[in-house]
Amino acid sequence: MSVTNTWKVYTQPMNIIKRMWEWFLVIISRNKQQTNKHVAMMEPSCKTNLPTSDVLVESILKNELIRQSTSLNLIASENLVSEAVLKVQNNVFINKRADGYPGYRHYEGCGFVDELEKVVIDRAKRLFKCKYANVQPYSGSQMNQAVMLTLLSPGDTIMRMHLEWDGHLTHGLATNISGMWFNTVTYGVDPKTGTIDMNNVLNCAIRHRPKLIIVGSTSYPRTIDWKAFRRVADIVDSFLLADISHIAGLIVTGLQPSPIDHCDVVTTTTHESLKGPCSGLILSNNQELSKHISTTLFPRLQDGPMINVMVATAVALLEAKQDEYRTWSTIVVENAKAMAKRFKNRKIDIVSNGTDNHLVIIDLKKLGITDKQVTSWLDRCYITTNKTDISNHLLSTDVVSGLRLGTYACTSRGMRRDVFEKMADMIADILLEIKNKGEVSLPLKTKTRMVVLGLADKYPICYNV
Repeated sequence: MSVTNTWKVYTQPMNIIKRMWEWFLVIISRNKQQTNKHVAMMEPSCKTNLPTSDVLVESILKNELIRQSTSLNLIASENLVSEAVLKVQNNVFINKRADGYPGYRHYEGCGFVDELEKVVIDRAKRLFKCKYANVQPYSGSQMNQAVMLTLLSPGDTIMRMHLEWDGHLTHGLATNISGMWFNTVTYGVDPKTGTIDMNNVLNCAIRHRPKLIIVGSTSYPRTIDWKAFRRVADIVDSFLLADISHIAGLIVTGLQPSPIDHCDVVTTTTHESLKGPCSGLILSNNQELSKHISTTLFPRLQDGPMINVMVATAVALLEAKQDEYRTWSTIVVENAKAMAKRFKNRKIDIVSNGTDNHLVIIDLKKLGITDKQVTSWLDRCYITTNKTDISNHLLSTDVVSGLRLGTYACTSRGMRRDVFEKMADMIADILLEIKNKGEVSLPLKTKTRMVVLGLADKYPICYNV
């Protein structure tokens, strides 16, 4: 075909359209190839599985799961989240910044963040039956700091439960920032009954006229009279803060009275009784106060929320509304009572002579042994516990004389009162042997380990790393 004829063919309308279409396809193909090159470059960092990218971290995670699965956890401030909470915390919101509050963000692209935060706020308000909730605190420290920075000026006086009487370090302990900024006075419990002495609380309040009274502890096994504290706060014209981190789940299920209607502000973590991730909630019925606290939390104290954690909090709060959660909470208290009764039968002293919640506090003074001896030997027997202070102890001031036990985590594994009675017997055997011999013999250690491993195998933790 001549050049002239060829040109005539290609210049015909249909041939021109066909040729243009072919060129278009070539361009698209080249662009696609170039795009695939970029995707191939991105995929290793975005999609690589952990075992192939970081063998060391993967091994640590697996070893921690083995430790949790093969031991009995009686640490009162720990629990087991559901598999749903565990999985959902790993989500795409980890890539998003969202400083601010719903409708008022410092970044674009926060429409779904706003939607999520509104859901968490609504669930918190419904669960605790309050009017206002801030769900952004990273932890218990930030939630309490936000309240203090809102209500107090540096040098103002806080009245709290003494750490020796189960108070918390974020409530004004000298070595904590709350104790560095504010003047702190303390109230305690009746040394005979182990319960809060309201006369002592009133006298302390009248003497020191605190601007803020904090109610709540890490190791108080009895029911708190919120109304009585409200009366004291009104007498001295003080703000009243309830930190219910340890018993929030028991409160929302009606097993403990709620402080919402009696306190200016209520704070709680979500990782203990609520079986959620590590975060905090600030609750109130006071609109104006809630606005000031929110402004204090952001931007004065912390920046944007950890949105991926907020997702897990949303799921945990929803789970806490279910009938199964109330059943679990009821069993938590039953297990603690069964354990306390068993210890008393074994002549082991229990603070306040019993419990109303998840806590069992053992007084080690009469046994003449220290917390460090006990927690170390229990850990070697695969029973995980922690120490606590006991008032008026006769040991040296740097020795903690109490053992704190909690029933949350093991109840979450499905264990019931008969298992907790067995655990109490194992712990009693170890305590008495330390008292008599100064250590735990190899036969008792071996026997205890075998029983613990048997229980751990019967009540597994069903997680995959």
